[in-house]
Amino acid sequence: MTQLKTTLWQAIDTLVAQLPFSKAKVETALGTPLREVDRNTYTVFLESADAVQLADNERIAKIDLRLGSEQAHPGLLSLDLEGGCINLDAVRAHYSNLKITDIPRGRSLDEATTHSAALPWGKLSFGFKERAPNCLAYVVLAPGEGD
Repeated sequence: MTQLKTTLWQAIDTLVAQLPFSKAKVETALGTPLREVDRNTYTVFLESADAVQLADNERIAKIDLRLGSEQAHPGLLSLDLEGGCINLDAVRAHYSNLKITDIPRGRSLDEATTHSAALPWGKLSFGFKERAPNCLAYVVLAPGEGD
């Protein structure tokens, strides 16, 4: 497992500074290699092999990077979290202008309430799964996406 001396919030800031995403930039920012797990005509799917331990007792259990086959596509990055418990108030302390952009539909405990912030670079989303609705489960960075 890779250990970073950075918090989740610092990691997000570092990743945003790397836009547009690339395999090399994300590997450098998060200190772990990514491997290609699938590919189609439009997208290359990359994932981490190992977890990344953060300084704030959080752990990035899985990194999911999706890169468009067209050079102009900025990519999409999802970070699945485990370990500590970051609640919605802690997220709002960093990103106060959040809107609910998705809600569970009652089909699975893995469905999430998603809160998103529209930022100058794109959309930053925070998901809270039904199985632990008070703890942040994932973060998605979607450059170039609006509301």
